[in-house]
Amino acid sequence: MSKRMMKIPLVDLRANYLSIKRDIDNVIQEVIDSSSYIMGPYLEVFEKNFAKFCRVKHAVGCSSGTTAVHLALLAGGIKKGDEVITVPNTFIATTECISYVNGRIRFVDVNPDTALIDVEQLEKAVTSKTKAIIVVHLYGQMPDMERIREIVDDNDLFLIEDAAQAHGAEWMGHQPGYYGDVACYSFFPAKILGCFGDGGAVVTNNDEMAEKMRLLVNHGRISKYEHMMEGFNYRMDALQAAILNVKLAHLPKWIELRRKHAGFYNRYLSDEVKPIIEVENAKHVYYMYVIKTEKREELMTYLKERGISCGIHYPIPLHLQPAYKKLGFKKGYFPVSERLARSILSIPVYPELTDEQLSYIVESIKQFFG
Repeated sequence: MSKRMMKIPLVDLRANYLSIKRDIDNVIQEVIDSSSYIMGPYLEVFEKNFAKFCRVKHAVGCSSGTTAVHLALLAGGIKKGDEVITVPNTFIATTECISYVNGRIRFVDVNPDTALIDVEQLEKAVTSKTKAIIVVHLYGQMPDMERIREIVDDNDLFLIEDAAQAHGAEWMGHQPGYYGDVACYSFFPAKILGCFGDGGAVVTNNDEMAEKMRLLVNHGRISKYEHMMEGFNYRMDALQAAILNVKLAHLPKWIELRRKHAGFYNRYLSDEVKPIIEVENAKHVYYMYVIKTEKREELMTYLKERGISCGIHYPIPLHLQPAYKKLGFKKGYFPVSERLARSILSIPVYPELTDEQLSYIVESIKQFFG
């Protein structure tokens, strides 16, 4: 073992906290002193600032990225039997929400270079039963949203952007929420913008949808005991909103650091590994830096021995999950997603990485390949 062995986590939440500790501690104490824990001014300020960051009219805070997607489908009027197209190489929350509204899950395979939805296949997959598309901005990159919007408009569909991994990402200079009717965010602690528990948000430029989602997120109420409709307890608590508002001020800097680290990897990683590429017209924000190798398991073991944590996002495509066995999908239905599941590996790319750590990771991967 090398004398200069380091211990590098895949995500370092403690390092992130320590970088802004005073501001975080102060705002947590402020919320406790105010005893304003549910809804209220801290949420209102965060929603206003997050909408401004995303360059949209409305942001509605909610309890998780999952509830954000559920709210989006409800806002779009998706109901029993409606077909919703998405991809199989995403977290199950994307499709769980389709089931929540009794919709029909329809998968389209992805591009092997980007792991994002294959737009040509998407266009061919639309049927008379299709009512919505959930585009997943995987790892922090958006696909060709202009073309997808054209497909949506040509077929009178509802477009949801699952931006749980794509805070600050862009296509042709536009963030999630510009092309989609609704965009959904997660603030799970490890995300590009993460809170100290679960949290999420839906953003939109549509006034009517924003109003509906604000009702749905809080029991359909317009005052304490007056309810316009049945809703849910999907609220974001004030403590998470206050923490997120502090972190939001640092987000542009953190994104640029992620992109800088990715640039280092692009320049110096071994030719034996192929990264998920950043395409022209996209601004990739690198929630994860993902490489592809046929020797993934061996490389993971080697890096772990060198103190470097890695991850796989995601090892089992959704169409092969036990939860969806009843849908009748078989191996080979979505070959690109299946191939990626066997070869992808996420390596550390968080903002607090040092030059020494980055060099150590690159050197370790080069040593593995000899």
